[in-house]
Amino acid sequence: EDKMWVHDYHLSLLPHRIHTWEVATFGHVVTRKVFFLHIPFPTSQIFRELECGEAILEGMLHADVLGFHAFDHARHFLNASKRILGLGYESMEGGLIGIHFKGRTILVTMSNVSIEPTRADKALAMPTMQYHANELRKKHGTKVLISGVDIAQRLSGVSLKLLAFERLLKNYPAWHHKVVMVQRCLLPGSRPTDEDNTIKEVRFLVQRIRDQFGSGVIDYEEKQGSSLPVDERFAIWKSSQILMDTPIREGLNLLPMEYVYARKEPTTPGVVIASEFSAVCSILNGALRVNPFDINISTSTIDKALCMDPIEREGRRARDIEFVSNSPSGQWTINVLRDLADATKSRDEADVGVLTDLGEDLIDTTAKFLAKDHEMNFIPLSFDSVVNAYKSTCRRVIIMDFNGTIVIKEPPGKYLKREILGTSGNKPPAAVIQALTSLAMNPMNTIFVVSGDSQDNVMNAIGDIPGVGLAASNGACFTPPLEPGQTLRQWQTFDLGVDWDAVKRVALPVLSKYTARTNGSFVKLTHSSIGWSYYSCDPEWGEMQASHLVLELENELQAFDVRFVTLKGIVEILPRRLNKGLIVKKVLREVAARDGGAGVDFVLCMGDDISDEKMFSAVFSFAAELGEAPKSKPNLMRLQSSVASEIMMMSKPLSEYKNPTNPMFAFTVAVGKKPSHATNYVTDAQDVSTLLVKLTQADSSS
Repeated sequence: EDKMWVHDYHLSLLPHRIHTWEVATFGHVVTRKVFFLHIPFPTSQIFRELECGEAILEGMLHADVLGFHAFDHARHFLNASKRILGLGYESMEGGLIGIHFKGRTILVTMSNVSIEPTRADKALAMPTMQYHANELRKKHGTKVLISGVDIAQRLSGVSLKLLAFERLLKNYPAWHHKVVMVQRCLLPGSRPTDEDNTIKEVRFLVQRIRDQFGSGVIDYEEKQGSSLPVDERFAIWKSSQILMDTPIREGLNLLPMEYVYARKEPTTPGVVIASEFSAVCSILNGALRVNPFDINISTSTIDKALCMDPIEREGRRARDIEFVSNSPSGQWTINVLRDLADATKSRDEADVGVLTDLGEDLIDTTAKFLAKDHEMNFIPLSFDSVVNAYKSTCRRVIIMDFNGTIVIKEPPGKYLKREILGTSGNKPPAAVIQALTSLAMNPMNTIFVVSGDSQDNVMNAIGDIPGVGLAASNGACFTPPLEPGQTLRQWQTFDLGVDWDAVKRVALPVLSKYTARTNGSFVKLTHSSIGWSYYSCDPEWGEMQASHLVLELENELQAFDVRFVTLKGIVEILPRRLNKGLIVKKVLREVAARDGGAGVDFVLCMGDDISDEKMFSAVFSFAAELGEAPKSKPNLMRLQSSVASEIMMMSKPLSEYKNPTNPMFAFTVAVGKKPSHATNYVTDAQDVSTLLVKLTQADSSS
């Protein structure tokens, strides 16, 4: 199998492009991909300002493993994915983070690479290195050297470093004739305007310090190019007692690790002062950490480094030398590819259902843990199988959810400061409307849409399709398809044994309190449910408030026979006996009883969230009831619970399942690959639309 390792932000769209090309060319993904970002990922507030931010996130998320150098960078990426794409993530064993995207779990890892020790040893042995080191010592005598090698760009923080050094000479006059700042600024030419502005500011500060304290306190040079020659670089490391690295944003910088290695035994140890905004700050445990913007703290930290006793210097070097000396790029590559193998191996096992019983004592590798994590291993729906079953049957029931199934639901994170309620316009696309209208006109079909939304919203969206039955408020109220000649829908209700007015009197004051403190939230009342929506809120604040709200409501409503359902963006209070399975069972039994108990020979049930699981269970329950009387009722094409059995069944020709007396085909379909009781899944609402159109075409062809 081919593996692809994509490096850095310039190529952030590449994983998605390659994925799309492979699927179009081969019909499936053929390469395993790692995307590694070597720069800091910005906070979600900054990242949201990019008009192409969503495309960048999706591009990265088509890799199997996403790598970062620091947890801060990974955390910002996860927050951006949550707020912009509405994606959830979770911590896993082994220090892994899994982010769920389009039915896949992408691993987010933090790993680091050090210098190449063999190359560093060769550099330390170069005669020119020793020559340059001797020249530096001769030039500055016994003074303590504070060194820095930085690209002359604003993010490098050179000006802040010089301000701290200037403050040191002012506040600690004892160091005036004892220290020298050896600063080299590199001019790569990659950001000309930034470099011009930065170098002007640096030159101004250097001249100001020299004017105040003498030309000997700063050894400053500018160099063209993006790096200093290796012999000159190591000469500076060997000669200086302190390295100061103060970027205000920085990815992985190997120079501080070079410095630590150059000062290994028998050389006396040096001290690294590292910005807390740099990746190396989280790698070198022996470094002194500073906020470059806090000039006073930076100044006192330089003084601390200058006064540090040899024992503490030795201890700080000991914390870092092991990693610096033994983590070359070869070892880093092995570690990253191992994560890739674990991620893709577990996904392959989940896709083909080759899962063994993994007890807790046997979970000794990341791959096994992820395999256990993927025990949601149901299989993608075969559209051809559904169409073939549809064509061979004549008493069909199609039941589907509304939001997220026939209406495209956008993720909660996209609702920040928006005045929409979780769906794109709250109406199905035109193609879905046309398909439902056409399918409902076929007398062999019974179509029902079951929604958790209010009666009015459902009627406004699809109430004008006469042949489609509607159920609102999670099935609490429903109206069958209109008969020929009827123009007015008659709504019916279930008796659920709850005084709903009394529930409202207790719950609404609590909900009002949380609505007042959670900007963008609102209360949503339907026939037999009360919802508190936080789609329009800050996602993290909304989730926090929702968790507290449920606890308070459970306490206040314990005298009532109600339950609480927490979905993405909404908390619902429902009668305990109410679920979507009630209406599904009712519809299936009524259709089966028609024409003298002719039964049902085709069931297609689709839904996208946890409230739809009861619909799937109702289909299985109905099938079990039919199986008790095979002579008078149709037999079920039984879908076994194990994935291996499902794959075996789906791989056989359709005709092998067909019972010549009275067959029944049952398809329970989750929209989105996630833990579910459904036997199959489709990726999203667009797939549902495609399937409905295909069924319409099957009607036309027949």
